[in-house]
Amino acid sequence: MEFSGKTVVVTGSARGIGRVIAEKFASLGASVVISDLDQQTVEAVARELGGSAAGFKADVTSREDVEALFDKVLEKFGRIDVVINNAGITRDTLMIRMDEKDWDMVLDINLKGAFLVTKTVARIMMKQRSGRIVNISSIVGITGNAGQVNYSASKAGLIGLTRSAAKELAPRGITVNAVAPGYIATDMTAALSDEAKEGFLGRVLIKRPGTPEDVASAVSFLASDEASYITGQVLSVDGGLTIA
Repeated sequence: MEFSGKTVVVTGSARGIGRVIAEKFASLGASVVISDLDQQTVEAVARELGGSAAGFKADVTSREDVEALFDKVLEKFGRIDVVINNAGITRDTLMIRMDEKDWDMVLDINLKGAFLVTKTVARIMMKQRSGRIVNISSIVGITGNAGQVNYSASKAGLIGLTRSAAKELAPRGITVNAVAPGYIATDMTAALSDEAKEGFLGRVLIKRPGTPEDVASAVSFLASDEASYITGQVLSVDGGLTIA
């Protein structure tokens, strides 16, 4: 896969899976835009990536921030070829204990944020008559999960957004797909109890946790020319967890 001369924007990419996705695209020759909530952090990550990487602060729940982000990207690089909607948070607890503010916060960042980013960049890509949008969903958006009613709802909504946007944007040469990670070894999953980890791994057909690099490989494939005939799809990266 080759991304030389292409501009890739990854939201929520200062750390975790988003950062690894950004590193993957940089290794494939892309000009990568790091975007997250702190300007100093995104600039530091961009410097570490090297090349033509750039860092721009943006709150994806703010229409003004999102529009300013893409204005800056266009000013610097002249075009936007790939956008990865990765920004997301969790606020886990059982539904009967969940505060309304934790529902609102998760839905705002995980789903509304992806909507605002997709809506804004779609106008740019439609003029180019080309583009790739990849949304980071989750297997819990497919299966649900106790204690994650807000997160599961946001990730299920992201799948609906993906398929609807794919239908709207395909005539303009834009594909929209989603990746649904399963049990991935991150700081978030490292905080789980040993019992919870064993519970997940016991249902994974490939007897290991996934890695951020596994997710990044799937994302880069869907963003590549090799996936030009794929749109509106959800690729589960879960080691077989959802079919176990």
